[in-house]
Amino acid sequence: MANEILAAILSFFIPGLGQAYAGDIKKGVIFFVIAVVLALIVTFVLQGIVMSIIDIAFSIYAAYDAYQMAK
Repeated sequence: MANEILAAILSFFIPGLGQAYAGDIKKGVIFFVIAVVLALIVTFVLQGIVMSIIDIAFSIYAAYDAYQMAK
């Protein structure tokens, strides 16, 4: 049984890691790829506050999802 708080923290800092920790590696890889694509878009294309907010919102969602999966 995975610790839900640890899963949420892992997934907030590295989206997908909490999902993998909770047992769903495929979902973890998908979340990680989405986070990398968002980071690349923020870095090279938009570089604005709106994309940064979207990136942070995705990290928060990933943490919430990992928390729910580990319950």
